[in-house]
Amino acid sequence: MCLCGFNNLAMINILIVCTNQPIAETIARLIDNKEDWHASTALSLNDALERCYAIKFDVVLIGSGISQEHEDVLHLHLEKLNTKTPVIKHYGGGSGLLYAEIYQALVKK
Repeated sequence: MCLCGFNNLAMINILIVCTNQPIAETIARLIDNKEDWHASTALSLNDALERCYAIKFDVVLIGSGISQEHEDVLHLHLEKLNTKTPVIKHYGGGSGLLYAEIYQALVKK
């Protein structure tokens, strides 16, 4: 998987949807450490939907505390917006896994 082309892209916006604020903040800090990546956090489904209607995200990252039902609702709203935004689940495993999951989602996009 070649990731060399990502350095020439504009800022990559990533939404973290996670009900655990300290975990969401940690993930956001890791994402913001990457050049040209910007993290936003949403601590609830409603917050995530508001952000998705206001900003186009390149990736939505699902973290702890988000039910399958809420994830399905989020998918439906993203489809309505015609964004084709990849939604990935991340439940830990370290920064290397986090970055790999995001890169993989961006390559598939």
